[in-house]
Amino acid sequence: MATTVARALPEEARRLARAFWPGPLTLVVPARDGLPPALTAGTATIGIRVSSHATAAALVAGLGRPVTAPSANPPGATPPRSVDDARAFFGGRVAAYVDGGELAGGASTVAAADAGGLRVLRAGPITEPALRAALEDSRWRS
Repeated sequence: MATTVARALPEEARRLARAFWPGPLTLVVPARDGLPPALTAGTATIGIRVSSHATAAALVAGLGRPVTAPSANPPGATPPRSVDDARAFFGGRVAAYVDGGELAGGASTVAAADAGGLRVLRAGPITEPALRAALEDSRWRS
């Protein structure tokens, strides 16, 4: 499904996806042309993730296509852990909320990986050494 929003999935990004998805890793990759600016923040990239949360996984499986949305993590603020937290920040700017219960963790690790190397854009539960080890691990090579 990632290829429906990504123009390309560099091999390095594929290795990280195989190692850490589903899970708290967002990969920043080149975006397909024509995506709404809210999904790309006006850049030529998009963040993609496969959530390990049961409600999110069921939603995607039921739809049969990716769910696209800007991040629910307000810049500089604590990520929302419940639908009430999200409503308090976003209010009526969001058309619908899905209540999947209280979330345990914080924001995902955000990284970009391609032939130019690995860049951690936001630290999170998956550490840079773990990302680098996965890139070097032959199990994840095609």
